[in-house]
Amino acid sequence: MAELIKIAIVNGPNLNLLGTREPEVYGSQTFEAYLSELRQKYASVEFSYFQSNVEGELINKLHEFAAAHDGILLNAAAYTHTSVAIADAVAAIKCPVIEIHISNIFAREDYRHVSFVGSYCIGSVSGFGLQSYELGLQHFLMANPGK
Repeated sequence: MAELIKIAIVNGPNLNLLGTREPEVYGSQTFEAYLSELRQKYASVEFSYFQSNVEGELINKLHEFAAAHDGILLNAAAYTHTSVAIADAVAAIKCPVIEIHISNIFAREDYRHVSFVGSYCIGSVSGFGLQSYELGLQHFLMANPGK
């Protein structure tokens, strides 16, 4: 039997409000419902999930998850554009990280066009709604074919 691939999803501020927050931008599905769908669709993946509105908690969880996962899907939300500390955390860990955004950050306000986090990630996916997470996941599945 093949070993499960371990993927962590780390979501930043205000993503706990998915489903009700600006549905015209972020959709009407909660993240928990979406994650449940991912778990059903990808039985070969062991998902870990963490969301926080607190920068330091996100950094601590990135450090923790890096030691035990094959990849991290990180949606740092607004911290993407402001947090040198989260960028430093991504730079410091060995686990590959993909930057995820639900909206197309380049079609939004100018300040959202800059990502402190992205330059330390192996890639970035934005603008495909919640499907952005699945697109990032596809990379980790292709990069770990024996799992």
